Amino acid sequence: MQLNIVLVEPEIPQNTGNIARTCAATGARLHLVKPLGFSVEDRYLKRAGLDYWNDVEVIYHDSFYILKSLYKEAPFYYVSTKAEHVYSDISFPDQCFLVFGKETKGLPEDLLRENHKTCIRIPMLSTIRSLNLANSVSIVTYEFFRQKGFRDFQLYGSID
Repeated sequence: MQLNIVLVEPEIPQNTGNIARTCAATGARLHLVKPLGFSVEDRYLKRAGLDYWNDVEVIYHDSFYILKSLYKEAPFYYVSTKAEHVYSDISFPDQCFLVFGKETKGLPEDLLRENHKTCIRIPMLSTIRSLNLANSVSIVTYEFFRQKGFRDFQLYGSID
């Protein structure tokens, strides 16, 4: 079982750092598609990811189409406010890619049109334009792992 989180041209280092922390907590791989809107040496990026960066497999790609060509057979799901299908209605396969766009513009519309059957959305009130990118990644990531029964996750805590 391998979940891959793809950020296409992320712009805000704190979001990417928080997403890296979610990847560390779940074992998901993080793919960053250039150009990035920040330096990977950014202190806000590092602070948001805390000391979890060593627990995350981060793969950099020069373009989304290069990434896609490397994983031709893998299923890709494109998360967008413009999608027709709700993320929780999808039965995710054991290995897939969840693709998220940049904070200010989302994913390119031509990419969404090409892949409209695998575009998914997070429902929200019509008065809201979108959710924060890190929150969106967390919502769909945890749905993937919920469907897998949170296999290998620590499910119970204890109070000392």
